[in-house]
Amino acid sequence: MFELKPLSQEAIPTALEKAMRYRLLNEPGEAESISQDVLRADPDNQQALIILLLSLTDRFGKNYAISITQAQEILPRLRDKYERAYYAGIICERRVKAQLFRGGPGCGLGAYECLREAMAWYEKAEKLRPSGNDDALLRWDACARIIMSNGLTPRTEEKIELQSE
Repeated sequence: MFELKPLSQEAIPTALEKAMRYRLLNEPGEAESISQDVLRADPDNQQALIILLLSLTDRFGKNYAISITQAQEILPRLRDKYERAYYAGIICERRVKAQLFRGGPGCGLGAYECLREAMAWYEKAEKLRPSGNDDALLRWDACARIIMSNGLTPRTEEKIELQSE
């Protein structure tokens, strides 16, 4: 159909800045497209992988055909163990926030378990975090607050297992 135009290596830093700007402007589709262009030019670009993952999760619950699997497939490409754990938590947390935002009957079904899974990932990230980086702790606290403020409870006996590392 169309042959996509390649991005030059010199243009990568500026493209990544634009992708971040589009995310901040709540245009995740644009950020995703730019990230994919960067990854075509530099398949292992860690910043582009993270922007792509975040752009995908920005679209959860907004009537886009985005599955959690698409975001999870990026995780093994992240080199840093801390980032793999942290962003695995982000995926779980954003998925459940989208579910709760949609509301309706049964919106809380499984929300507690998904948030606890996110919290388990954040606990793993906490152990791996660089000095001075408390992002995983902040995210863990946010999940705990969502559980408490929404009165979420487990459907069954709590058992959180991390699927992949």
